[in-house]
Amino acid sequence: QGSIEQSVKDLSEAHKNGLRTIVDLTTHDLGRDIRLIEEVSQRSGVQVIACTGTWLDIPRAFTSWAQGPENIAPLYVREINEGIERTGIKAGIIKVASDGKEVSPSEKIILQAAAIAHKETGVPISTHTSAQGNIGEQQLDILIEGGVDPKCIYIGHSNDNEDVDYLLSLLNRGVWLGLDRYPGGYHVGTPKWERRTEVAKQLIDAGFSHRIMLAHDWSVILDNANTPPWRLERLDDNPHHYLFIDRVVIPRLRELGVSGEAINQMMVANTQTFFEMK
Repeated sequence: QGSIEQSVKDLSEAHKNGLRTIVDLTTHDLGRDIRLIEEVSQRSGVQVIACTGTWLDIPRAFTSWAQGPENIAPLYVREINEGIERTGIKAGIIKVASDGKEVSPSEKIILQAAAIAHKETGVPISTHTSAQGNIGEQQLDILIEGGVDPKCIYIGHSNDNEDVDYLLSLLNRGVWLGLDRYPGGYHVGTPKWERRTEVAKQLIDAGFSHRIMLAHDWSVILDNANTPPWRLERLDDNPHHYLFIDRVVIPRLRELGVSGEAINQMMVANTQTFFEMK
C-alpha cells in the first residue's frame, strides 16, 4: 500500500506540472502489477500505457514448451487484443531486451516473437539495450528481418552510449532513439545527465529532433526496507522524480540553443507519431 501511495503522490505532482501520459515498460517478468498501475493512473490523473513482452528472465518466464518465437508471440498478442491477466486492460507497446555485447539465442527468440506479435497487432516495439556495445544494431537487424518497419521500433537506453556515430547510424536507418535514462550515471561507466544532454544536442544539430524521445527509464525509487542502498543513492541524484527533464534537462537544452519547437517535438509530437507509427 505504501508503494501505491508514494506512486500516486509522485505522479499527482507531475500531473500538476503538465504531465499527462507515461509509458510503463514493466513486463510480467519484471513484476508488472496491472491493477496497481490502474489504481495509480486513476488516482493521479496520469494516463499509463502498459506493455507486454519480456525483459531478461527468459528461462523462468518460459519453460521448455517455448522452443520458438511462434510459441511466445500468442501471449503478447493476447495481452494486446484481449487484455492483461483477464483484466481487459490492453497493452499498447511490446517491450523486449538485450543486455550484453551480443544478442543471446534466447533474446533473439524474444525479438522474433515481438516481430510476430507486432505484425499481427500493429503495436510498436520498444527495446532495452546495454551500453556495453552497439547492440541496438543487432536488435534492429533481427526485427527488420522479422518484417518490422524501423518506424515502429524504439531503441531504448541509447543515451547510455556516447558514441555519436553509432547513434546516428541507428537514426539513419529510420528508428526512434530513446534518450531515456535521465539523470544517468547510476551504472558504472555511464554518463551523467550533463554529458547525455550534450550528446542529445549533437543529434539535434544533425537534424534528428523528429526521431528522438527524452525520458527517465525509472525515475522514482521507493524508499523501503527492500530497496538496496545503491538505489537509494539515486534519490539524491534525482530529487525531481518525474520532473527531472522538465526542470533540469530542458532548461539546459535551451541554454545550448535548442529551440522550443524542437523540445516540443521530442517531448510531445514524437510520442504521438511513434504510437501512430508514422
